[in-house]
Amino acid sequence: MSINQVTIKEEISVTGVGLHTGKPSTLTFKPALDNSGYRFKRIDVSGSPEVVADVDNVTDTARGTTISQNGVKVNTTEHALAALAGMEVDNILIELDGPEVPIMDGSSSEFVAAIAKAGLQEQKEKRFYYELKENLTYEEPARNVEMLAVPSPDYRITVMVDYNPPLLGTQHAQIHKLTEFKDEISKCRTFVFLHELEALLKHDLIKGGDLNNAIVLVDREVSQQS
Repeated sequence: MSINQVTIKEEISVTGVGLHTGKPSTLTFKPALDNSGYRFKRIDVSGSPEVVADVDNVTDTARGTTISQNGVKVNTTEHALAALAGMEVDNILIELDGPEVPIMDGSSSEFVAAIAKAGLQEQKEKRFYYELKENLTYEEPARNVEMLAVPSPDYRITVMVDYNPPLLGTQHAQIHKLTEFKDEISKCRTFVFLHELEALLKHDLIKGGDLNNAIVLVDREVSQQS
């Protein structure tokens, strides 16, 4: 397979509030050169330091994915990055004028829409591909997390999650090709159980959360008293 790398045709911005910090921010996707990958640029910080969206720069995964480099952090990156991967963008500069990516509606769909509106542009360099020769496994028994990557001629992802409460039950999702992401996955929204809200607030999180950007699952009786 030999396919050229892709960036966007023109810059485009979205504005919203950070889920955890509650701070407003504007994120701007900008075209980037071949082999640039994904880079965040904190334009609100002196010198506009950049943070490469690389797994080695992940510093926190508590209720979101935080990446850090060059003395700065970018919080809640997962929805924007999922949109870029799902739209098969290889290179992009992501300017941000705050510490956290705006949560928008709690999914990656508005980022997908922005990328589609900006348009995609083929570049000169070829894409890099990684081919699995054997099974790869990863486990975190304390968190009941298990991942398995299996060599396959097709691109397939299957996910199963179970948070135990009977209200939600076991959930399954899968895609058989990346082009399905826009319609099948991008609209999946952030959710939280009602019993978790108090603890999250005590940990100085979800300051920007509301029913417009998250689904709250009521898993216990709620007092009707005002």
